[in-house]
Amino acid sequence: MFSISLRADSISKIYGAGLLSEGRCVFQNVSFEIRPGETFGLTGPSGEGKSTLGRVIAGIEKPTYGTVYYEGSSLSKMKRTKYMAFRRKVQIMFQDPTGAFNPRKKIGSSVFDVLKLLKIPNIEHASKTKEMLITIGLSEEVLSRYPSQLSGGQLQRLAIGRILLLEPEYIILDEPTSALDVSVQAQILHMLKNVQTKKNIGYILISHDQAVIRFMSDTCGLLENRQLRIIE
Repeated sequence: MFSISLRADSISKIYGAGLLSEGRCVFQNVSFEIRPGETFGLTGPSGEGKSTLGRVIAGIEKPTYGTVYYEGSSLSKMKRTKYMAFRRKVQIMFQDPTGAFNPRKKIGSSVFDVLKLLKIPNIEHASKTKEMLITIGLSEEVLSRYPSQLSGGQLQRLAIGRILLLEPEYIILDEPTSALDVSVQAQILHMLKNVQTKKNIGYILISHDQAVIRFMSDTCGLLENRQLRIIE
């Protein structure tokens, strides 16, 4: 049956397994499903593999066992063209926004690089960029700045905005506000909710902060002792 969801089916991740070693099991038999417009909150103690699970769902790493499905198709069996489409539609945003930008390039150049990659005509670059900045709540003045000249909150907004240029269906948010001041955290979370409502994007939100999980999530899971427990 065709599904529009992103689904993990009994996936496990083991590092270092071989003939003489069982390896280190990060998590095992993890299953959950998310659909566009929903937020699945992933929480648990530090070091339990939440970020690793996010990378597996995004296709950056492969599961040792089990399968990740996108729109009813197994990632491991996708042809190259469909897999590349998946990688564009399922994006991941990491905790530190400074790593998302080349420190030697102005923000405008980094944004235009994405538009060029997407083969957007040059004549449309200004309008696309302006639309993105309106969505994330920043002025055009930031385009002339270098990353070091912007605050962590501004860089996080821009990291989200650059992802939005790809028109994703899902974004994996790995601790998106943990490095920010509390007041800035609230602004970013409200922005993410507004973007989700407007664009019907599904989020997998990774956070150790229970207040953030409760505010953002429709459903959440606790990853602990290598197991995922779904909490409605």
